[in-house]
Amino acid sequence: MSEYLEIPWQKLSEDAFEGMLQEMVSRDGTDYGEQELSEAEKIAQLREALKSERAFIAFCPETESWSVLPRAR
Repeated sequence: MSEYLEIPWQKLSEDAFEGMLQEMVSRDGTDYGEQELSEAEKIAQLREALKSERAFIAFCPETESWSVLPRAR
């Protein structure tokens, strides 16, 4: 099993952060509940989850991939 490194969103440039949010919400299989949301609404929800620390950016050095994961509380 791969270990993830947490990447603080604050360390990203605004352009990189925005690009990451856009790429994440455009991935297939992303579920936002019963109601369909616009891309802008999905980005806003994801941004808020990261800024409120309900989620974090996880980077896997082994596969050189990243994802946004919910933070265990």
